[in-house]
Amino acid sequence: MSSDFESYEQDFAVLTAEITGRIGKVPKLIGDEKKQMIANVEKQLEEARELLEQMELEVREIPPQSRGMYSSRMRSYKQEMGKLEADFKRSRIAYSDEVRNELLGDDGNSSENQRAHLLDNTERLERSSRRLEAGYQIAVETEQIGQEMLENLSHDREKIQRARERLRETDANLGKSSRILTGMLRR
Repeated sequence: MSSDFESYEQDFAVLTAEITGRIGKVPKLIGDEKKQMIANVEKQLEEARELLEQMELEVREIPPQSRGMYSSRMRSYKQEMGKLEADFKRSRIAYSDEVRNELLGDDGNSSENQRAHLLDNTERLERSSRRLEAGYQIAVETEQIGQEMLENLSHDREKIQRARERLRETDANLGKSSRILTGMLRR
């Protein structure tokens, strides 16, 4: 079951990387190329939404004790999807601003350079955020594994303590029987 989820995760990662790359290209294109790129990004965003839905269905079928790790991943993917949609919206606004500038005859070269620079910085921030989120996920998973190990060690400790108590009881019984046998030998 988790292999299906992991397969969807890989598809989602590839798809979001493509979307991010295309979103970055939108403000740099002109005319029909730009319209085509926007249409392609919209289709890919829809595919990404469908992948998220499939992943959610897979998470629902996972046993409850394992579900927490996958649920935290899903939250991260949903946040990433929200960021992609916001970036796409921003690139479309940039696109509509350019169309307006073309119609009004404004020269937006300096604002275009600033916009491109901001988009590059935004993309870098998003990559850093994704890395931080991945690190956070690893920390959460490590914490969960540590908790499971502590629980296992606690159960093992209880077993050892019970075995020690049985050994003490057996030792006490052997002592009693030894005293009884010694008493019988003396008589």
